[in-house]
Amino acid sequence: MKLFPLPRNHRLIITTLISLCLILFSWLNSPLHSTPTNPQTELFNQVWQTVNDNFYDPNFNGINWQTIKDEYEPQIRQTQSRETAATLINQMLSQLNTSHTHLYIPNQPAYYQVLGIFAPRNRDLRQQLKPFFPNGKIEYTGIGIVTKTIDNQTFISAILEGSPAAEAGLKVGDRILSVDNRPFQPIESFADQAGTPVKMVIQRSPNPNSQQEITVTPKLLDTTTMYLDAMDASTEIIEQQSKKIGYIHIWSYASDDYQEQLEEELIYGRLKQADTLVVDLRDGWGGSPLTALNIYTAPNLSLTTIFRDGTKYTHYAGWNKPVVMIVNDGSRSAKEILAYGFQQFDIGPVVGTPTPGAVVAGRPFLMSDGSLLYVAVADVYVNGDERLEGKGVTPNILVPFSPEYAQGADPQKERALEVALAAVQE
Repeated sequence: MKLFPLPRNHRLIITTLISLCLILFSWLNSPLHSTPTNPQTELFNQVWQTVNDNFYDPNFNGINWQTIKDEYEPQIRQTQSRETAATLINQMLSQLNTSHTHLYIPNQPAYYQVLGIFAPRNRDLRQQLKPFFPNGKIEYTGIGIVTKTIDNQTFISAILEGSPAAEAGLKVGDRILSVDNRPFQPIESFADQAGTPVKMVIQRSPNPNSQQEITVTPKLLDTTTMYLDAMDASTEIIEQQSKKIGYIHIWSYASDDYQEQLEEELIYGRLKQADTLVVDLRDGWGGSPLTALNIYTAPNLSLTTIFRDGTKYTHYAGWNKPVVMIVNDGSRSAKEILAYGFQQFDIGPVVGTPTPGAVVAGRPFLMSDGSLLYVAVADVYVNGDERLEGKGVTPNILVPFSPEYAQGADPQKERALEVALAAVQE
């Protein structure tokens, strides 16, 4: 075969093309080049790295954290939504077998609630939140319920006192079938519906004939005040057999405001004249101060004031009357320490079901997409050597309770009231 030489200008073009191909091949294989990642992969990498840098145990509770990343990262690359990615990421975080370690995204009330706990006392976090909450308020539209999934069915497991749900007549145990003819979603079902009535179809008993439609009007829930409002609405005197039983539900203990409100009611307010007291710590969030038990254990100093007309008032700085505590598997973190202290110092009996054993110190980290990562950053011991993480507190009086079709019944509260009444009849 006879070869003919290419014209000089053709050879120059071919040489240039070959050089460009070599440069492109080299760039694609360079460690400086990386294929753009999808948002889910970026979130995954940020979560993994934040835990890697901040988790309280450098040995990650005995697991190989790098191996865990290698296992989950390919799955994350296949996801198409933040919701799906968050589910996988939380599966990964569960491998650490530690509480206070979870990724929250804006499709769940806990996202806003945790932010509402930490943002008021963390200026850096407030600054980071500005792009996501331009008006500076951490709030969501809701009706004030806690739900639990049982056998793929959604039941109301708790209702905030004074909330739209309470006012509408919803009950603990109601199974939620739909909201405005759509499947229930804790945030989406009420988004942009504040002040607008929505129709909920619920089922009150296992019998399908117990289905009914209830109209409820959602409202904007400010997560920095919603639990204080519910605590205020819960406070009451229950009269039984000529005795006054004080009752208060402390949904959160995440700032001094909750303890101050309790003490205000006990010393000067509605609970002052109670003969006995029931303190309900079920559900909500923890965070109580170490001094929270002082009102039950400190010497009871009294102060008497006498006015010009002879009117006399006496106030006591502490509570030296009988007191009963209620807890359940939603009484987490520092609430468990309070329950432990109740038993250790023999302040009063604890009624309910075992607490979850979620007693480490957590810190929130805002991810670049606005998701919230809660990380256990410190281990916690009570009285030097007692670790409640993974153990919890077992009540003195066990009262099992499942919300499934409970029809508003509350056997734990009823038992606590009985115990409190018996204490003043002895």
